[in-house]
Amino acid sequence: MTDASDRRRIIGGSFGNFVELYDFFVYGFSVPILASHFFPAGDSTSGLLSTFAVYAAAFLMRPVGGILFGRLGDRLGRVRMMVVTVVTMGACTMVIGLVPTYEHIGIAATVLLVAARLGQGLSMGGETSGAYSFLLESAPEGRRARWLGYGAAMAFAPAAIVGLFIVGLRSAMGDDVFQDWGWRIPFILGGLLGLIGVLLRARLSDPEEFVEARKTEHVKDPLRAVFRTQRRTMLNAGLLSSANGLVTYALNGYLYTYLLTVVGLDEIPALLVTSAGIAGGAILYPVTGAMADRYGRKPLLIAGTLWTVAGIYPAFALASSGSVAAACGAAAILMIGTALTTTPQFAVQTELFPTSMRYSGHAIATNVGNALFGGTVALISGVLVSATGSSVAPAFYIMGVSVFAFVVVLFTPETKDFDLRHSRVRAPGVCHEDSSVKEPTQAS
Repeated sequence: MTDASDRRRIIGGSFGNFVELYDFFVYGFSVPILASHFFPAGDSTSGLLSTFAVYAAAFLMRPVGGILFGRLGDRLGRVRMMVVTVVTMGACTMVIGLVPTYEHIGIAATVLLVAARLGQGLSMGGETSGAYSFLLESAPEGRRARWLGYGAAMAFAPAAIVGLFIVGLRSAMGDDVFQDWGWRIPFILGGLLGLIGVLLRARLSDPEEFVEARKTEHVKDPLRAVFRTQRRTMLNAGLLSSANGLVTYALNGYLYTYLLTVVGLDEIPALLVTSAGIAGGAILYPVTGAMADRYGRKPLLIAGTLWTVAGIYPAFALASSGSVAAACGAAAILMIGTALTTTPQFAVQTELFPTSMRYSGHAIATNVGNALFGGTVALISGVLVSATGSSVAPAFYIMGVSVFAFVVVLFTPETKDFDLRHSRVRAPGVCHEDSSVKEPTQAS
């Protein structure tokens, strides 16, 4: 960050990620409590799985949001859509904090919870792609991955903050009061954070790279164009979500509940362990971004997928031992896996698409990929543990997907030296198939 303008663009672009992921993590950390308040009393396992299903449903809405906001973001501008997505997420999060429970209004409470989560998923589908497109196109030459690393750090830092915030609330209020109504406070705060995001983003302007591309490329319908010219690229970008999707959401969205409900740790140690792991990853994202700018994206992705293949079983074995120290070791293994893969994956997925349709292509591909490889990890892991009776069963699922991710990375082009305007290697005569629009006017 060299001047005030750079800092303003990084903070404004990244703060929406902070709000979006804060709201998602509040839900993830609140799963056991939400299960008791929004589903019928009785089978606690059924309530947990139902709450995880609602968590996954938000990811299934992300492709819809990607299509909606991606098309508008490529036509009307990055900043406008970034304002809309942060408002939507904040409003839906506040609804969860204010809606009456199942005990008071019955099934209507469950319906409202699901509707709010679907709204969160819709806005998330547009937020991530808009923010990362904005940061990528605003970044100085040679620092694109580092700027995306700042965005990723802001996206995942809320998980640690939420964990510590919840620990503080529980300690100050007492467990009974927190279980009764105190759990609502983090959700209401998420709505207020959305207002701050609007104020920060209202001061921004679209990147010059995007403004110039819109003048010269003349793509009237980016959504139609991306399906006509970028199908293979979208497949590549979507499958690449497997590189960090499972390991990241295993740490951010499942480890806390796993330690609580499967291992039997107390809530505060489980929160602290998970928060420490996520905070460590967030600190490392700009570092691995700088490494990706220097050495390339693929070396880190290869190292990260191999690390996950080798380390995921030991991680679950440590976590299931019941020791807080061992759980910290498990969180550290997951943290390194996500740190190695997250920033370089985000860089490749945005750089694969030409500027004129980057928002649309990235949003569709990565939201479908995240729905498959991220949003379902908690649900599938819970089902595997319940069906097999083995506390390490999720490790084999994550290991298998990580092997698949390794193969995907091998067939993915190195994008460090791609020209953003047309998403092709700067060296003459070398380009990635399906990665440029030779006759953009045909897409109109």
